[in-house]
Amino acid sequence: MYVNIQSMERADSTAPCCPPLLAGKITAAEASQLAALFRVLAEPARLQLLSLIAVQPQQEVRACELVEALKLSQPTVSHHLKVLYEAGLLEKERRGNWICYRIVKDRLAQLQATLGAG
Repeated sequence: MYVNIQSMERADSTAPCCPPLLAGKITAAEASQLAALFRVLAEPARLQLLSLIAVQPQQEVRACELVEALKLSQPTVSHHLKVLYEAGLLEKERRGNWICYRIVKDRLAQLQATLGAG
């Protein structure tokens, strides 16, 4: 078999073969902040709390409802809610004797975007 090498086109050596790896790079400061959020979410009870709140029609619940749903003590649920609140994943509003918790959608969207899921 004869192959005419001269007739074959040469690949342009200046054209990149792949998109640059640094296109989606986050800064060290962003990585540190995101790592702190992922540490908060590494606790199974906190993931359950977020999941329970997210599936509610209004995406909010009273703290007392979470105690019963998770079968955890009130102080334990309050601690986890406080951690999620301080991480900026939840917002809260006092209504009479109750405190209602709601997911901060922008914060979860940031995590999704970082993971390439959104």
